[in-house]
Amino acid sequence: MSAIQIAGGGPAGAAAAITALREGASVSLFERARAPRHKVCGEFIAPEACRVLESLGVLPEVLRLNPTRIRRCLLQFARGSKKWALAEPALGLSRLALDRLMLEKAAALGAQVFRGEIFQPAFKRHTVVMAHGRPGGARKGGRFFGFKAHFTGPADDVVALYFLPFGYVGISAVEGGYTNVCGLAREEALLRCGFDIDEFLATEPAVAERLQPLTRRMEWIKTGPLSFSRAVPALGDDDHLYPAGDALGFVDPFTGSGILNALFTGRLAGAAAACQLPARDYLRNCASLLNRPFAISTAMRAVWLSGMSHLAYLIPGQLLYRLTRPQLAGLADA
Repeated sequence: MSAIQIAGGGPAGAAAAITALREGASVSLFERARAPRHKVCGEFIAPEACRVLESLGVLPEVLRLNPTRIRRCLLQFARGSKKWALAEPALGLSRLALDRLMLEKAAALGAQVFRGEIFQPAFKRHTVVMAHGRPGGARKGGRFFGFKAHFTGPADDVVALYFLPFGYVGISAVEGGYTNVCGLAREEALLRCGFDIDEFLATEPAVAERLQPLTRRMEWIKTGPLSFSRAVPALGDDDHLYPAGDALGFVDPFTGSGILNALFTGRLAGAAAACQLPARDYLRNCASLLNRPFAISTAMRAVWLSGMSHLAYLIPGQLLYRLTRPQLAGLADA
């Protein structure tokens, strides 16, 4: 039986644990947080991510949490907006609820879960899934920070993305009557208002109008500086180390692909580790699925932050949505 250690108890780490356990491996999972907590995240579970949850056997439990059904997309640019209906409903569910559910599922299946402990390999050649989140250390100058809070008030079935000179803001409903507001912004823009997110968002008319009938119900959570990836990392020397989720690569999640990428790569990493597939082969598989959406996300960020957001507006919204996520045909049967 393969013995696997997993660093990180978010969607990627929990998906890896569930998959590895089903492959007959033993799993020890280390999560540094002592209890589930809110994360800076869009909290948008795309239809493709729902199929990953189904393949992991947790979708029925997710649905019992009464997530919001999201049926429409809105992309708001300086020159206008693009709207369309999703071919399949997506779900709005807080990371607090999703992380708790998935980690409890992994534990119920037999994973040893160690909370409040920093991961340290048991021995040098242990098989390890690294799902501990994105790397830090972004260079000064043009750095980005993330922010997120929950609001109450009028909700709808739209996931709205506002593309702004300083970054972007995503707004969509989650369970319990809450609306999640999150975004990424340049450090210099946040510094001008002393990192006061309420003041910062009030400077953008379209966002301010959307937030006007809402009431913030928690303190803003902030994170950063953020380091973005252009591609899956090059093949490493350690064939027993499987990065997944943001540890594999962090890109602008402006069309709701963050949770999808975490779940999908976590499942791939868990299967590869349990079957002792060389990590270089696992990384090659990830690169074939993710490098194109990673590159397109990087290019789109460069376009609108260079003052040429009118070029992004020319791209059909549905096409932008498709191009910035991996194509997972046949995923449920994989």
